[in-house]
Amino acid sequence: MSGVLSKDDLSLPIRGFDFFSGCGGTCVGFDAAGLDVVFALDNDADARATFRKYPKFASITLEERHIDDVQPAELRHLVDGCAGHPLLFSGCAPCQPFTKQNTRRREHDDRAPLLLSFLRFIDAFIPDYVFVENVPGIQKLSQKDGPLGKFVETLNRLGYYFVSGVVAAQDYGVPQRRRRFVLVASQFGEMTLPAPTHGPKGTEQRRYRSVADAIRHLPPIAAGEQHNEDRFHWAANLSSINLERTRYLKEGEGREKWPKRLWLKCHSDGYKGHTDVYGRMRWDAPASGLTTRCISLSNGRFGHPEQDRAISIREAALLQTFPPDFVFHGSMPSMARQIGNAVPPRLAEVFGRYFVEHFKTHQEVNRG
Repeated sequence: MSGVLSKDDLSLPIRGFDFFSGCGGTCVGFDAAGLDVVFALDNDADARATFRKYPKFASITLEERHIDDVQPAELRHLVDGCAGHPLLFSGCAPCQPFTKQNTRRREHDDRAPLLLSFLRFIDAFIPDYVFVENVPGIQKLSQKDGPLGKFVETLNRLGYYFVSGVVAAQDYGVPQRRRRFVLVASQFGEMTLPAPTHGPKGTEQRRYRSVADAIRHLPPIAAGEQHNEDRFHWAANLSSINLERTRYLKEGEGREKWPKRLWLKCHSDGYKGHTDVYGRMRWDAPASGLTTRCISLSNGRFGHPEQDRAISIREAALLQTFPPDFVFHGSMPSMARQIGNAVPPRLAEVFGRYFVEHFKTHQEVNRG
């Protein structure tokens, strides 16, 4: 536990420990919000290499082992080194065990208990703040003996104030329709979820950020091309038939516009599902939620609004709100997976700023 903070300590920045850091989406957002991230953990080599390429992360202790192979006692020196600072533990575990797309039987999916692996560190150190982000499907595992149920039970036992719910990333300035389960907890006082900062045109908030806002400024490239001034503005190649399929579609249209000769066999058999696959994005609206295959036409509405190709690595990263100069490591599929798995930095920034403001309120109460 970071301990009871004195009045003299309350001006110190929140220090963050990110237990599923991936390529750094949460940490980028927390850093922008003014948090001082000191520890990150991820067992994916490509994601760690990407993380290390971001200059602001140079001083962060990066653990490469699986979380189950790390004991809380091994972090004692880092926690003790944060004495006086409020602590935030972030646990945005890989989401695949809880998604509709996961075809593995959940009771045999060794990723599902990752939330409980993270819980070991909360139980050991009782940080001042906790942040959890995942897909909404995690709520289906909220029965008492499930991972989320056990997680909540422990938060209650440790005396946390907490709140959880499903939020829409586009409500916080992410140019993407992405619904996420979030949980925020504090040792200091009642919590709420941050108020939306963006909304549909005509509402009091700033309008939703659109695909055009995020990527329209980028130069055109062809399918399979890599731009010579930005190697991450790189689009996957297309087969001749998929190129033809794409050319039939206008902005915002999907496979329903194809002539019959271009239908896939499964669609010829009367299948009506997966209507977003092979579709083009719209310039004036947020993108569909990005997945780990977000640069593939056949895996979602990931077609460029105008150009005959899927979105590039850079375009996917910008739609996920990574900085425009963010550098990735690995193969094209690996980079897409890192982007799709990441917490959108803008979403993490909004929640990071909420933690900072919550702590300032606690600071004012204590000084009063």
